[in-house]
Amino acid sequence: MTNGNGTPPETAPSPQLNVLAQYTKDFSFENPNSPASLAPQQQPPSINVQINVGASNVAENDYEVVLKVEGKAEHAGKLMFSFELAYAGVFRVVNVPQENLHPLVMIECPRLLFPFAREIVATAVRDGGFPPLMLDPIDFVSLYRQNMERQAAAQQQQPS
Repeated sequence: MTNGNGTPPETAPSPQLNVLAQYTKDFSFENPNSPASLAPQQQPPSINVQINVGASNVAENDYEVVLKVEGKAEHAGKLMFSFELAYAGVFRVVNVPQENLHPLVMIECPRLLFPFAREIVATAVRDGGFPPLMLDPIDFVSLYRQNMERQAAAQQQQPS
């Protein structure tokens, strides 16, 4: 197909998402009741994990995305271990329509970071004397929708 003067029509540049860097921004692991917490237990511990995503623009097309993973294991009211991880990446996003930019940064970028954060947590828990904690895969689309709904509800409650 031509544009009338014999040349092919210009095609829009394709969208690009590039990982420029990824790194541990902050990490903490605590095993406060060792060695008692390492003794065999009759019941498995109660494990609570929370995940959050944040992003900031660091250059014209570059975004730092931080995946925060916090968790703790408790047994019989005693803390066995806890961890806090902020794992980040810098992503370059070009040729993406403005309406798709926020979902791309808040869904696809953390999806790329998650396997690395999962490995850091599993290794730290194992090195702390426990079986590795293998985090279940995260549905970042659902997490994004929940956060957007929460923000919309908070905006509706604020007085005008």
